[in-house]
Amino acid sequence: MFKLKENNTNAKTEVLAGFTTFFTMVYIIVVNPIILSHAGVPFDQVFTATIIASVVATLWMALFANYPIAIAPGMGLNAYFAYSVVGGSHQISYQTAFAAVFVAGIIFVILSLTPLREKLIEAIPENLKYGITAGIGLFIAFISLRLTKIITADPDNLVRLGNLHTYSAVFTFIGLAVTLILMLFRVNGALFIGMIITGLIAFFTGQLSFEKGFVGLPSLPEGLIIANPITAFGDVIQHSLYAVVFSFILVTIFDTTGTMIGVANQAGLMKGDKLPRARHALLSDSLGTAIGAMFGTSPTTAFIESTSGVAAGGRTGLTSLTVAILFIGAAFFGPLVSAVSGLSAITAPALIIVGSLMMGSIAKIRWNELDEAFPAFLTILSMPLTSSISTGIALGFISYPILKVAKGKWREVHPLLYVFAVLFFIQLAFLQ
Repeated sequence: MFKLKENNTNAKTEVLAGFTTFFTMVYIIVVNPIILSHAGVPFDQVFTATIIASVVATLWMALFANYPIAIAPGMGLNAYFAYSVVGGSHQISYQTAFAAVFVAGIIFVILSLTPLREKLIEAIPENLKYGITAGIGLFIAFISLRLTKIITADPDNLVRLGNLHTYSAVFTFIGLAVTLILMLFRVNGALFIGMIITGLIAFFTGQLSFEKGFVGLPSLPEGLIIANPITAFGDVIQHSLYAVVFSFILVTIFDTTGTMIGVANQAGLMKGDKLPRARHALLSDSLGTAIGAMFGTSPTTAFIESTSGVAAGGRTGLTSLTVAILFIGAAFFGPLVSAVSGLSAITAPALIIVGSLMMGSIAKIRWNELDEAFPAFLTILSMPLTSSISTGIALGFISYPILKVAKGKWREVHPLLYVFAVLFFIQLAFLQ
């Protein structure tokens, strides 16, 4: 079924690669509920929804695309949901925000069934893509420093250095040091192991307790959050959440497609410039997004941590099938995850490091060309300073064609980009 011989691999290697990928990315079942709980979503709801979305999307990738790529709710998208959509200027409930995620997922499924998704990817300039990735990384790291009170509010300068003598700050620095050292030595699952070590230190110093035990049956306290698709579309129209839907689609398109191509390249699965079975692969994250929203989680995306499984020899869908099965097993450890979530210092180092890795795309921006560099810079700068990923994307999309037209290079700009620029300008000027 998985064509192991054709891909020069065997079942043992694939299963071990699946374990490697899982332990590298399992931090998401801790981090995602913590971030979305800041938007008011019940922790147990997000925990179970995260696993359901991950299992559905990763199983699709395994069984239909036959790629060693795992899918789960993405970092950055969850922060955008919690801090920009629910907690930002939109001032809407998380139920309404999930309606926007669901609608984005449905549109995403349609786009994935047509060549339009590839056209959208081609329309966005490379430098803006790099800027968006870097900006999200900076935003995630900034949120982590705020949650651990290493960075605090200041009446004069907006932010300042917090009290570094608190348990939260000390545990964060210890977790960072341990995790970074493990990563330097290329230890698989370094992010997860770092969280375990930080958690153990917190436990033995009395800052972490497990009053509800370690194991329990998974639950969905609110059942299906999106039970009626028609109502979801109605909520988006009523609250004019078009920019939110567009932002979810845009960020997920870049994130997933870039990750899939990167992992496939590493595994030697690309045929020239094309990804075989691309349509099935692209459908996995869009289905995960729509189904995840119904249960209560932010959009799913391909995880770059899949490269760890590829490095361990994973070449087929048997690797991602193993990941999906392990996620199902993780569903029964909700009480353990819930206890850990009460101490942000356990997960903050992972978020800061993920942010630093995403910042790496800055190196690819053509800084010697002002018309290319400034829109990317504006995108990177505005995401953490406005606490809004969509605002960063909007400013980048508006400034890029303006500078190109001013320089007489208007033909270099894809027609779709002019459409995006106008839509974002209308959103910033009249719909804020």
